[in-house]
Amino acid sequence: MSADCVEWLSYLRTKSPRYAIGLMAGTSLDGVDGALVAIEGQKGHRAVRTLATHHIPYSHEEREGLLRLIESGTLADLCAWDAYLGEKFAEVALELRQKAGAPVDFIGSHGQTVWHAPSAQLFGRPTPNTLQIAQPEVIMARTGVPVVADFRTRDVALGGQGAPLVPFVDWLLLRSDAEPRAALNIGGMANLTYLPPQATPESILAFDTGPGNALIDLAVRWHTGGNLAYDPDGSLAAQASPDEALLHEMLAHPFFQQPPPKSTGREVFGVEYLQKWWGRVEPLTLIATLTELTARTIAQAVRQWCMPVARLIVSGGGMHNQTLMARLQALLPEVAIQSSATFGIDPDFKEAIAFAVLADCYLMGEPVAFPNTTGVSRPVRLGRLCWG
Repeated sequence: MSADCVEWLSYLRTKSPRYAIGLMAGTSLDGVDGALVAIEGQKGHRAVRTLATHHIPYSHEEREGLLRLIESGTLADLCAWDAYLGEKFAEVALELRQKAGAPVDFIGSHGQTVWHAPSAQLFGRPTPNTLQIAQPEVIMARTGVPVVADFRTRDVALGGQGAPLVPFVDWLLLRSDAEPRAALNIGGMANLTYLPPQATPESILAFDTGPGNALIDLAVRWHTGGNLAYDPDGSLAAQASPDEALLHEMLAHPFFQQPPPKSTGREVFGVEYLQKWWGRVEPLTLIATLTELTARTIAQAVRQWCMPVARLIVSGGGMHNQTLMARLQALLPEVAIQSSATFGIDPDFKEAIAFAVLADCYLMGEPVAFPNTTGVSRPVRLGRLCWG
């Protein structure tokens, strides 16, 4: 590490507030989210204030191109997309800086996940792996700001699932001394963080519950020939009833019986999975069944691993699906289900905010992944710094 980098880190650790941008593209493949935040404090006593947010949606062509990359892309495709998304992420960061009119100390970029296989093997040897693209060196070159990226690989190298990574931020911003809470994010996949009263980072539990929006969105695209990318307000699902026999088959997938920690992605719940069910029932019935699958697997996970719980705090695009949210409340009638907006966190930008905070933790030298959140062998800080 160069002398000027050491000097910058020393300065940053005494600065308050620190201004950071978080960048995120999720498995829903809906676009790039960004948030510019002011962070004060360190360790378990951070205050985070959002100054600006910005979203650049993927075009139909970009979304379809990413799906082809994930399903059958070449090495040349992968390299091109890595650079292309670096430019797109940088565009979001530059727009945020202009919107907020605030200086930016650093950027935390999650990138776009294109592969996540924590249980992979090669030649009979465990080879857990994960890949997020959107070249951080490009982001730094375009913005002139240090970038922390590559958050998942160290966790995987140390025996973790590489996901979910937001639970430490859930603990920072959503914990309560008085009541047990759970934080639910419904993106392409859905994940839970359980926060018992007076929780410490070592006492929280976190894991993916299974598909969130990814299968619903994919079925909607197939049904509408690409005219719709998702089910607006859950209105398509509301036009039919779930097929219980088909749902029973879906719920038999072994992932739903696995204990935490666990994570998943489009490699499991993606095109190949949906092809098994396509044509078995009418498209609207399938969309309703997939919506019910998301609701039931979340509710099942809450009951099995997050009890007692007084409050479920929801973020992510899935919270706008009124059919899904109504079913979730019906399955968990005794639990107060609220948007993270109630707690000052924009539900559409929570993960972007989180990666600004996770970058801050990396620069402050603080662990953010724990054995009970990702299965990592020891508490560890995550990230890699692109500097100068």
